[in-house]
Amino acid sequence: MSLPKAELHLHIEGTLEPELAFGLAARNGVSLPYADTEELRKAYLFDDLQSFLNLYYELMAVLRTEQDFEDLANAYLARAAAQGVRHAEIFFDPQAHLARGVDMGTVVEGLWRALGESQAAHGISTRLIMCFLRDQSAESAMETLEAAKPYLHRIIGIGLDSAEVGHPPVKFREVYEAAAALGLRRVAHAGEEGPPAYITEALDVLGVERVDHGLRCMEDPELVARLVRERVPLTLCPLSNVRLRAVDVLAEHPLPAMLEAGLLCTVNSDDPAYFGGYVDDNFGAVREALGLGEERLRELARNSFLASFLDDDEELRARYLAEVEAYEFGG
Repeated sequence: MSLPKAELHLHIEGTLEPELAFGLAARNGVSLPYADTEELRKAYLFDDLQSFLNLYYELMAVLRTEQDFEDLANAYLARAAAQGVRHAEIFFDPQAHLARGVDMGTVVEGLWRALGESQAAHGISTRLIMCFLRDQSAESAMETLEAAKPYLHRIIGIGLDSAEVGHPPVKFREVYEAAAALGLRRVAHAGEEGPPAYITEALDVLGVERVDHGLRCMEDPELVARLVRERVPLTLCPLSNVRLRAVDVLAEHPLPAMLEAGLLCTVNSDDPAYFGGYVDDNFGAVREALGLGEERLRELARNSFLASFLDDDEELRARYLAEVEAYEFGG
């Protein structure tokens, strides 16, 4: 049994394994520019964030119906359950689907067909977070928020993802203010490829409660002190950072220094089909490459539940935390 954990940085579209991509393509009559799953897997090698995003958006063409989104989510949840995930806060990218003529209801209700049953089917509680694409306009983000209003009983919060450099958080001030007025939780990618100033801006301008990635905070000691003082969670994705060249090799990842500094770090998988591992694979990789001991791993698991948006069910959070403390590591 794997260490119980929450996953807080997971793009559902990034869980599209080659086999499922080909299966959905066949079902929907979509032609993929790859001969087979092996050739597609070879395309999962990236120079940077943009080269990944190009393939990520290309493969979304196979997602057309509620059934497709349900199948995608169920495939992730089954893998996550096997890796010790007890709670998952799942990102989705509606603009990428709306641009293809797939409406908001198809995406949200399709995902919810799986998420609404995930506690019973997989033993995983879930929350759904709608992300805006930061390389698209603020107007498009506001239109997307408007389109989501009939589905806010399914959506707990908003996020901000896609190409970071050149698209500072301030661009989305108004849509975050509108989301806050609707009672939505707020997170944002910041400090992955973008500078530490983007993290500060996400906090001060967007009012985020959690920072996705955030590893470049280590370049700004004052920012680190603030994040520690305010207990702002960071959702780190180590294998993703290596695949997208944010760090050269895993052994150079700043996670140990971040924990030593007192930052509330969590470990997550980001886009696991593309980045070589799901969340427990990330835990195993940092344990091996960074020499993290059992109590550091327990701290990361504990942090994941503390950082989660389980404020509406503190009894469930307490139960999960008790599972973390009771967990016994193998040899």
